[in-house]
Amino acid sequence: MDELLTSLEMARADALAGDGPALMEAAGRAVARAIIQRTPPCRTLVLVGPGNNGGDGRVAARYLAHTGWPVAVQEVASASPAQVARAELVIDAVFGAGLARDITPQVEALLRAAPRLVAIDMPSGVDGATGQVRGYAPQAELTVTFFRAKPGHFLYPGRGLCGELLVRDIGLPAVVLDEIRPQTWLNGPALWSPLPIRSAVAHKYSAGDVTVLCGSMPGAARLACAAARRAGAGVVTLAAEAPMVLPEAGLIVRAEPLADLLADPRRRVFICGPGLGTTAGERLAALIAAGDRIIVADADALSACTAAPEKLRGTAVITPHAGEFARVFGAIGRDRLAAARSAAQQCGAVVVLKGADSIIAAPDGRAVINANAPPWLATGGTGDVLAGIIAALLAQGMENFMAACAAVFLHGAAAQRLGPGLLAEDIPPALGPVMAGFVPRTPQAGR
Repeated sequence: MDELLTSLEMARADALAGDGPALMEAAGRAVARAIIQRTPPCRTLVLVGPGNNGGDGRVAARYLAHTGWPVAVQEVASASPAQVARAELVIDAVFGAGLARDITPQVEALLRAAPRLVAIDMPSGVDGATGQVRGYAPQAELTVTFFRAKPGHFLYPGRGLCGELLVRDIGLPAVVLDEIRPQTWLNGPALWSPLPIRSAVAHKYSAGDVTVLCGSMPGAARLACAAARRAGAGVVTLAAEAPMVLPEAGLIVRAEPLADLLADPRRRVFICGPGLGTTAGERLAALIAAGDRIIVADADALSACTAAPEKLRGTAVITPHAGEFARVFGAIGRDRLAAARSAAQQCGAVVVLKGADSIIAAPDGRAVINANAPPWLATGGTGDVLAGIIAALLAQGMENFMAACAAVFLHGAAAQRLGPGLLAEDIPPALGPVMAGFVPRTPQAGR
């Protein structure tokens, strides 16, 4: 699995490995090799700071010099912008991922003067824990880090400033992770696959039942229904406030009181929020009060809990975008990862904080950063589709946190497959080919 380590956790890994000079030698060698593989020899200046990052830079300079590169090393405290500007390539070995304060104007001037820049560990000025910029950070064309990446490599704006990211092995044994016990990962199939598989004797109810509550604007609910069906739910019901005529074959439409729907024990998973309007809060409260139901809360259900996260206790997964999150939990601040973790603890549910770098956080402190969402997902209705995928995986028996992680990844993978110009309604049909890669072969009857 792709663990993400904070700077403190990485320092702990270094200490557990016990051979600092050998690790620094391996790190500098890895940086030099990465540069040699990507660019021909050119006038190179290594800007070094006072810590281990600077030490890595000095080793990289030595390896480059051994291959005939014209390379110079300059301590950041005595460098000038004019010196930096004369170089064709600058290696940023100033601060790395552990920066805890804004960089000084003097360092900013040096970094701004760089014509091209390769960063060791992290572009100086980017907070490795949050991805936020501390005063100023340069745009790197390549960032080389070691052993495991940091959260800031995948959280914006840091993610956009890293350029190409390489994570290089420097001899740290993976067993140190058993001692560190990281709680943050990069989202990917290694975390949650395989997806649920239907047995040879499955029927539609054993494959999971999802009920989507529908208000006066059914479009959002219909998108959630389509996604739930494509993501494997055996039965999907659109619970409308009034009788509706819909064109989708295979979609069950019910127009009866919520209390009657809750009387059916087969209805285990509900989506509450998309298009519900002013009734969302009332119906969410009824679902929670009924108990023993798995609830995905989104959109209007979240707005109904403005400044009252305790009202969400009893839900399984909530899926706010930044605006909805702020209404319920308050301002996100500079540390989105910490904000998502805090929100999950407050409401007792898995929180999917949606965005280009969606964060999935569990009440027990686990958190995952998703990095496969293309920018064309930023269109109306895609959040409703995500809620449907999550609900379908929950209905098929996946644990709440894993279901949310898998759904966010599949959502992004389907969008990547579709490409620019996608509409939200394009995503459900694209799920089948994407999911096929993560479902084991169905056993034949009698085997």
